[in-house]
Amino acid sequence: MAESTNKKYSPTEKSLEYNYRMVVSPLDVVKIRLQLQADTIKREMIVAKEIQKKYNGMFHAFSLIAREEGILSLWKGNLSAQYLYLTYGSVQFLTYHELVKLSSSETMQNILPENAWSFVNGAACGTVASVTTYPFDLLRTRFAAQGNSKKYKTVGQAIKRIYTDEGLRGFYRGVSPTVLQIIPYMGIMFGVRDITKKKIQALGEKGGHLYNLTSFQDTISGAIAGIISKSGVFPMDVVRKRMQIQGPNISNYIILNIPTYGSTWLHCLLEIANTEGFRGLYKGITPAIVKAAPSSAVTFFVYGQMQKFVETLHS
Repeated sequence: MAESTNKKYSPTEKSLEYNYRMVVSPLDVVKIRLQLQADTIKREMIVAKEIQKKYNGMFHAFSLIAREEGILSLWKGNLSAQYLYLTYGSVQFLTYHELVKLSSSETMQNILPENAWSFVNGAACGTVASVTTYPFDLLRTRFAAQGNSKKYKTVGQAIKRIYTDEGLRGFYRGVSPTVLQIIPYMGIMFGVRDITKKKIQALGEKGGHLYNLTSFQDTISGAIAGIISKSGVFPMDVVRKRMQIQGPNISNYIILNIPTYGSTWLHCLLEIANTEGFRGLYKGITPAIVKAAPSSAVTFFVYGQMQKFVETLHS
């Protein structure tokens, strides 16, 4: 039994999520670039100003970025992203594990049903992890939005520059829509994941070896949860990205004519809807979905293995 456990947690398998995040990093860069560009501005149902789009969809963005800035530019912000994922994942799942233990007591189960606790626990751990690691998310966005002319050259220099130009508040631009997004996002994700996993387990009870594999259950339920949760809250993600690059250096990014917004997320949301239409709130959704399914699948696969390991230690 011990040999089996050790095998599951080899250094190679422990690095699975880290390496996978690095592979899908170009999708993040493309998504961010698409989210930031405002192509058509409308006022009172009349096209008042037409802005030339730099990128016409996901594949065009991939091609143009590689051609203009070099293939490695598709990994801009990757170091900040890795810091984000490593710290976020640790905080998220440690918090979730403790909340699950707390909510599993008979007293807590009498307050809310199990599915409701899945939503509450997911939302709570997501909020804690998001606020804790938010500066890394902002850094990732700013690095990804840069062209060959770079205002930020290293993570350390970027931190110093943002602090000098914008103060501590600069690291938390867009944190409000992030919190508003993460509560339903993580709640939906963990809720859908738990429900889907139980459905797969039920299929396994009816026959079928594959359905009984825990790794299969975690992977499939994670993928479905990722797609549904990402689609449901995506407009807030667009708002977050637009707000993250506000500030004194907004004109230094590769996307020209980035709109400026008031200090509130609501103003940003309404302005995007009014000037760019409903579709403006879903810019970058294609690479987001392409990434969300396998990314969530890997995340919950790793979480499932971690959970097994913790249970083995306790037993």
